Amino acid sequence: MKWKKFRIKTITDAEDIIISTLYDIGLEGAQIEDKVPLTAAEKEQMFVDILPDGPEDDGIAWLSFFVEETEDGHLLVDGKETDEESVMENVRRELEELRIFCDIGEGSISVDETEDIDWINNWKQYFHQFYIDDLLVIPSWEEVEETDKDKMVLHIDPGTAFGTGMHETTQLCIRQLKKFVTPETVLLDVGTGSGILGILALMFGARSVVGTDLDPCAVEAVRENLESNHIDPDKFEMMIGNIITEKEVQDRVGYGCYDIVAANILADVLVNLTPVICSQLKPGGIYITSGIIDDKETTVVDAVKAAGLELLEVNYQGEWVGVTARKPV
Repeated sequence: MKWKKFRIKTITDAEDIIISTLYDIGLEGAQIEDKVPLTAAEKEQMFVDILPDGPEDDGIAWLSFFVEETEDGHLLVDGKETDEESVMENVRRELEELRIFCDIGEGSISVDETEDIDWINNWKQYFHQFYIDDLLVIPSWEEVEETDKDKMVLHIDPGTAFGTGMHETTQLCIRQLKKFVTPETVLLDVGTGSGILGILALMFGARSVVGTDLDPCAVEAVRENLESNHIDPDKFEMMIGNIITEKEVQDRVGYGCYDIVAANILADVLVNLTPVICSQLKPGGIYITSGIIDDKETTVVDAVKAAGLELLEVNYQGEWVGVTARKPV
């Protein structure tokens, strides 16, 4: 399948209105390229602690719309055949009408033909099986080699949104889970994502897991990964919401009932999470955190101590840090 890419140069303030306007003429699924910094909410949903420095926002935005091209060269818009010239004419007309009452910047349009791409599955070429110590992590599209049949194997498909265990922060958490999980462990995983930490806790012998995440897509990701690893879904309960700010989520999660709380998220989020999560931990419960870039170590350690937790370990991998603490008995 081939696609025509219509790329519009505009300004960031006009992104939404152009996308909405062109949606009305059948152009959907806009790709946005700009230099606008992420919002606090967007950063909160990412597992990295500090993003690479980017260029200063210049107010310029590029909006790309992809239109399917048939074998005979026609374009399909809203299921109807058309051609490049007609699409360009419609887009220009809509942009000129927008100029009457708002600034859209340059408003120039370019057209390119894309490669024949499987948009959903093309990323899979970059994710292959790998080891975390003696644990083999493998996606569904690869097979376990005969020499690995006796290994513990985690089947994980990240989809397009969630982690796979390749990141150092996840590996720091996994090693701590392996150290502290027992057959009686009830685990709370804050920022569940693909479910990798909770699923591994169950594989290590934990009794049950509760996961929380801001992204509703985590529910399906966890369900699929539980199924791939032949784990009883009744052992893993997912909740969507912000455990830091939403009392309802805190109440649903429960108080004083977790042997381990794991959180692989932003250091700044951990600062706000830690005093809240103390209420969820049992006396003597273990708090496992990561997602901490090395120069934020002190920030998280101080937050742990301020919440009245006993610091047990600080572990390192690359430029990342894991902090493990215990709630006093």
